[in-house]
Amino acid sequence: MEQEKNNNTNLGFESLDVLIARWKDGTFSEIIDDWKWIFSYSARYKGAILFYTILGIFSTSMGLVSSVASKYLIDIITGYKTSKLLVLILVMVGSSAFSLAFNSIISRISTKLSIRINNDIQADIFDKIVDADWMALNGYSNGDVLNRFNGDIGTVSGNAISWLPSIVIAIYNFIATFIVILHYDWIMALIAFASAPFMLLMSRVMIKKQREYNKKVREMSSNLMSFEVEAFYNFDTIKSFGVAPYYSKKMRWWQEQFKDISLKYNLFSIKTNIVLSVMGMMVQFLSFGYCLFRLWTHDISYGTMTLFLQQRGNLSSAFSSVVSIIPSFLNSSVSAHRIRELVELPKEVHIPESNELDELAEDGFSVRMRDVNFSYVEGKRVITDSEFVANPGEIVALVGPSGEGKTTMIRLILGLIRPESGQSLMIASNGKEVAMNADTRHLFAYVPQGNTILSGTIAENMRMVKEDATDEEIIEALKISCAWDFVQRMPETINSRIGERGRGFSEGQAQRIAIARAVLRDAPVLLLDEATSALDVTTERQVLRNIIQQRPNKTCIVTTHRPSVLNLCQRVYRVMETHVTELSEEESSRMAMDF
Repeated sequence: MEQEKNNNTNLGFESLDVLIARWKDGTFSEIIDDWKWIFSYSARYKGAILFYTILGIFSTSMGLVSSVASKYLIDIITGYKTSKLLVLILVMVGSSAFSLAFNSIISRISTKLSIRINNDIQADIFDKIVDADWMALNGYSNGDVLNRFNGDIGTVSGNAISWLPSIVIAIYNFIATFIVILHYDWIMALIAFASAPFMLLMSRVMIKKQREYNKKVREMSSNLMSFEVEAFYNFDTIKSFGVAPYYSKKMRWWQEQFKDISLKYNLFSIKTNIVLSVMGMMVQFLSFGYCLFRLWTHDISYGTMTLFLQQRGNLSSAFSSVVSIIPSFLNSSVSAHRIRELVELPKEVHIPESNELDELAEDGFSVRMRDVNFSYVEGKRVITDSEFVANPGEIVALVGPSGEGKTTMIRLILGLIRPESGQSLMIASNGKEVAMNADTRHLFAYVPQGNTILSGTIAENMRMVKEDATDEEIIEALKISCAWDFVQRMPETINSRIGERGRGFSEGQAQRIAIARAVLRDAPVLLLDEATSALDVTTERQVLRNIIQQRPNKTCIVTTHRPSVLNLCQRVYRVMETHVTELSEEESSRMAMDF
């Protein structure tokens, strides 16, 4: 505990150096901006913060009253003066009880407020992340976003409420404790005051090495965890290739590395603790020796001596608390800055007039692109001067080699990305045209590549897109996607549970459930991005026929490597060498026959 306190105060001292450096180089204003952002959330709870502060000050005061009362109690007992014994016992017990009660209340209030503000910030940030521009958000890895969303928000929420009260309470505790000691003996007050910064300055030289070890341990722990996650995620592959012994050997190698660095850190910590403890004992012996001298000369009583020794430790702790606030201040600023980077990402484009299309949904919509150009990276064109059209009642295919731009076309259609030039439009039956944007997306049902089944029941997976869907509607959607054939044979049919990532189902079965979910949404436009790749040819064709029959005015767009359904399509577009080209009937037929 003593070592941890010393480490915290040293970190606070180094953090103070950081603050001074930031002030000199002109970047301190960034920290202020970060904290202004944090306080924008704290302001919603200003009444609770004030209450928290008052409770903290009162609790500290009761602790000091209890210490002073214990001094007089000792003096009464050692002096055999019992006239005020009962009163002092009541004061000491009462103040201690009050202090304990208020500390408990503070802890409870702090936890409640921290959870509330954490949820408040998370909900707000989640909404902003969801509404962030797709291109801008994809500049961050999923792990980084998740780390910021959980770790950084947790840091901010933990300090947003407690940081200001902690400053006030810590400073009040330090000043009040110093005044109590000073009231009885100014020399003892000076010794108590000097002890904490003395230890701080002496141990500062050790903290750099300790932080280096701590960093290495954390990095090694992360490496070990990454290996574990990757191994378990690819467990089927490891077993299939028969390379389990290799991974077992590698696991033990990582464990050995982690053990070595942990033991080195442990040895250094022991040495550091010895040095700091020796310095602490020297200051303690100095205080104790001074108190014994004063007691021997009859200048102080036993109670006063006890008070001095107790409050010397309290003053040192109070000093450490004040200094350790600075790292929290900086850590919260860093976390707030990382969160603000996500919050300040460009937002998706919203076109309000998109809502006017809803009343025309029954007639279906045409999806059209005109002279579209698009690049993810400047100077590297993915789509060039391309045209595309899909009308209600049609199945339109996008074919071409992998990586040529089929999925990019889907993103353009969904309005996740916008053309550099040209137009990507949704056209209603009355001729109204609206550029693809975030507000047209609810008119689409989308089945992306890969396994998109979540753990839970089949019905829960289906109701993701339509919360109030009846069992009958779910079963009908499963029939259209040819999934009811195997679902009806399950013990609990649609209430049967699915494992993580569709575990328990074949890839083809998982695809059919995903397609059924899109069918249940019953949107005017259906996008299938390689969504039938695991189906046999007969099932693939049957599913597409069923979808068109469900709603004759539905627009169906399919991307595929497999030309097996091309004879069902009204138009086929080939994506190759950045160009989207409509194939003639002969080319489409020849491609289907070649398959």
